[in-house]
Amino acid sequence: MPHSKKSLASQRLSARIPNTLPAYQRIQSLIRKRIDSGQLQPGNCVPSERDLARTHRVSLMTARHALAFLEREGLVERRRGIGTFVAPPKIHFNKLMSYTEQMAARSLTAGAKVLFAKVVNNENEAAARLSLPPTSNLMKLERLRHATGEPFALETSYLDAAEFPGLLDAPIARESLFAILERDYEVELGYADEEVDATAADPFIADLLAIPRRDPLLRIRQVIYSTKGKAIMYALGFYRSDRHNLVIRRFR
Repeated sequence: MPHSKKSLASQRLSARIPNTLPAYQRIQSLIRKRIDSGQLQPGNCVPSERDLARTHRVSLMTARHALAFLEREGLVERRRGIGTFVAPPKIHFNKLMSYTEQMAARSLTAGAKVLFAKVVNNENEAAARLSLPPTSNLMKLERLRHATGEPFALETSYLDAAEFPGLLDAPIARESLFAILERDYEVELGYADEEVDATAADPFIADLLAIPRRDPLLRIRQVIYSTKGKAIMYALGFYRSDRHNLVIRRFR
């Protein structure tokens, strides 16, 4: 009987996995390679425990162990009563990048729905973060960020209205705000100070992000500075914790 393309691909990949590894690690490596190579895409079904056990001639417990490790790594999602699926790639906050750039780094296309875009003068905290008087005119941009057809984050950005005339007319739903500032206003973005904590999704945010109420979120308050040390933008973001990781490198 001729082999299917999928089984031949699995055999070729299996041949590259050292037999000295424990069985559950060999299964992990095989699935991880299929994900990395693009054979398995986000949302694709991963072989079940029984299928893995039969294919690799291991116990159900060994197959379950392999899938559990992949789930802890965030590579797969196990949906009770349905199956195991390749998880959408998580976004890592380890560099000063726009959300559009972060998505592109994970081979995702970012999108935005503008919920609010007006000049306000009653955002005292935002004004203080930008080192401006309390009643300063600020541009407030609230956007629902999404990719692969699902909402990922809610971001609200504040900028000095006097500093960036015409920004409200820019294509902020289609383009990166960083790119607009750098291209149209010749701003050289340098660094950001961030405060990160956890919070629970209130009814408004939960509905926007299509998650259960009280689900955990990453809340990030960020002041972005130019290379000359001038505060350019204050951003408040709520990010789905199942789609984002905060990666920190520490030195001694």
